[in-house]
Amino acid sequence: MSVDLETHRPRIMLVAGEPSGDALGGQLIRGLQFASSGEVEIFGVGGPHMRSAGLQSLFSLNDTSVMGLREVLPRFPRIVRRIRQAASFAKAMRPDVAVMIDSPDFTHHVAKRIRRISPDTRLIDYVAPQVWASRPGRAKAMATFFDHVLCLLPFEVPIFEKAGLKASFVGHPVVERVPSMGQGAAFRAQHGLAHGERILLLLPGSRTSEIRFLWQVFRSAIEKTEAAVGALTIVLPTVPTVSDRVRAHVAEWGRRVIVVEDAAQKSGAFDAADVALAASGTVSTELAMSATPMVIGYRVGALTAAIARPFIQVPFITLVNLILEREAIPEFVQEKCSADNLSSELIKLLTNHAARVEQVTASAQAIRALGLGDETPSLRAARTILKLLREPKRTERPV
Repeated sequence: MSVDLETHRPRIMLVAGEPSGDALGGQLIRGLQFASSGEVEIFGVGGPHMRSAGLQSLFSLNDTSVMGLREVLPRFPRIVRRIRQAASFAKAMRPDVAVMIDSPDFTHHVAKRIRRISPDTRLIDYVAPQVWASRPGRAKAMATFFDHVLCLLPFEVPIFEKAGLKASFVGHPVVERVPSMGQGAAFRAQHGLAHGERILLLLPGSRTSEIRFLWQVFRSAIEKTEAAVGALTIVLPTVPTVSDRVRAHVAEWGRRVIVVEDAAQKSGAFDAADVALAASGTVSTELAMSATPMVIGYRVGALTAAIARPFIQVPFITLVNLILEREAIPEFVQEKCSADNLSSELIKLLTNHAARVEQVTASAQAIRALGLGDETPSLRAARTILKLLREPKRTERPV
């Protein structure tokens, strides 16, 4: 059954599970409002970005923004309750479409339960899981409960369609977060930083588990770097879900670290920074957008790593490297994520101008491939969702 958008105001449920999905959800809400001229009703689950765009969230993301076995197991009963709560909400609210945003370990369970208890609800996945990187069988499994998937990368579409799931390329939302250049000077002035004072961005992740596994090695890497190149000013952009833990670590460190949570402050910090040390994730693409040279590190628990390793099918974890098919951004994963390895690359970027220029040039090439300069990805995603509502709903699914 299709929806007549001329006579019916679309009712859309959005479900995010962690900060990165919340940021995408905030952009998508604004895209939906623009594409529908405000004639859309939106409800569901999100965080501060989605709330600032007008969403009244069913519950906080604190319960669901977890990763890794050690982190998930103690919260498992609460996560299950949130999955059931979100699915029951969908059944009660009867949206024209429910859009699951990123965080597949949470949102896909919500989608499966919605499919069971409210089989007529149209389900869309926004941000396809990287089935090309690991666990390719997930694409076929998704086709049994999703109606459509919105892909961030063009090569993902044929993978899902081959598995029996309709897909559309909408572009990577990070390209619409183009930083406003020139904010670096204002950031320096606000925090009393001299023009020549070197700034290192410290970005240890947006999940509690990431902070736990990366904080000490990142701290040691910075201390080794300073021993080689001299004092650095540390700026740490963070998000509300982990800000308390981050500030506790900073207090224990006993040195000046400028912690910022405001989006404008973060943009200014990116513009002002000389180099960044960051956890793998969307932030690496944001750094590429701001032309900030970076070093990427990532660690998970030993058990999580042992389980995941056999399924990993790609040589890199950083999107810029995946697009360029070479290691333009230095990245160190698991055992290789050591203070010595990280500091060696940080020192190179702080002392070798040619290395900085080479990385920034490569990053710009990758960003153009993600859709920079075209219609914004969130608006394309919004238009695709509204277009799908006009089409007959899928009735047959793979078994």
